Amino acid sequence: MIYLDYAATHPMTPGALAAYAEAAALPGNPASVHAAGQAAREKLEEGRARLAAAFGVDPRTLTLNSGGTEGDNHVLLGTAQAWEEAHGQPGHLVTTLTEHSAVLAPARLLEGRGWAVTFLTPDPQGRYTPSQLAEHLRDDTALVSIHHANNEIGTVQNTPALAAVAAARGVPYHTDAVQAPGVLAVDLPGWGVTYATFSAHKWGGPRGVGVLYARRGADLPPVTYGGGQEGGLRPGTQNTAGVYAAGVALTHAEAAREATHAHLSALRERFTQAVSPIPGLRVNHAPGGSPKVASVTLSGADGEALLMNLDMLGICASLGSACAAGTMQPSHVLSAIGLSDADSRSTLRFSFGAATTEAEVDAAAEGLRQAAQWSRA
Repeated sequence: MIYLDYAATHPMTPGALAAYAEAAALPGNPASVHAAGQAAREKLEEGRARLAAAFGVDPRTLTLNSGGTEGDNHVLLGTAQAWEEAHGQPGHLVTTLTEHSAVLAPARLLEGRGWAVTFLTPDPQGRYTPSQLAEHLRDDTALVSIHHANNEIGTVQNTPALAAVAAARGVPYHTDAVQAPGVLAVDLPGWGVTYATFSAHKWGGPRGVGVLYARRGADLPPVTYGGGQEGGLRPGTQNTAGVYAAGVALTHAEAAREATHAHLSALRERFTQAVSPIPGLRVNHAPGGSPKVASVTLSGADGEALLMNLDMLGICASLGSACAAGTMQPSHVLSAIGLSDADSRSTLRFSFGAATTEAEVDAAAEGLRQAAQWSRA
């Protein structure tokens, strides 16, 4: 099997698997005061400290949760709750047309509750500019939410510049940075963001583990209620083994990040050159974006047929994004950058990891050529 779906899930690394097993063997609840509980607490806090070190922040600014979707929902819905309690009425949210569904869905929910929501339109490469954001800020803007690296086409935003525009107006800034760690540098203090969300399974940690960063002084209430875990922001018994494994995986991923970036850049260029001669092929990923992602459209081919043909050849790829797989709706990201519905449904995403080899990329390119012939026959 050739696995080229790292943007959906990075397989757990051997180090993460070993760390998970070590922590999972501990019997205690990290909230318990006895020795077994405190042993679990030590592993939990070591995992948090590793995550904080990789992001360049104080461990106390990190709230542990189940992943990017929970974190995105917490920021948008929590901010809305705080705004409405303070002002007695809905406010204004700025986000984009190319966000992950974990941001778009709560944004649409708020819109249905009377919030004014501005969805910024990208340029053909999926980018947004500081001047564009500045034009749409209002006195009642409660939050700006713009992703850092796009999960479908790999476009990377200028997060520090965008966050500075929001900060100048006193508006909190959130970025879904799920696709960044282990491939792109993450510097939360340097970015100047108020909130950032992450998922461990994108960098080789376990599924179901996430991190929400909230800058000190940020006014974010809980959206679930229970015990006092995570400072009351996210009650419930923490996933000790998952957090510890996530921290170990990120430590290793960050140590190798520059080498990984160079490796993925070479792989994506090799793949792009190899598939470019295929008739009717369009490259959607922009130069300078995350080298993890390659998006290609084969006009006139059926995307689901392409995927099935690739699967028969032992190649794992994705139709648009993994979160859109299984639906017949065209990708909102591809629509936003100008693709027709037909071309959107003829688009595949290949995504690479540190373990991906040149031979695998060459085989995938040849497999795509063959799959395109079969699906158009």
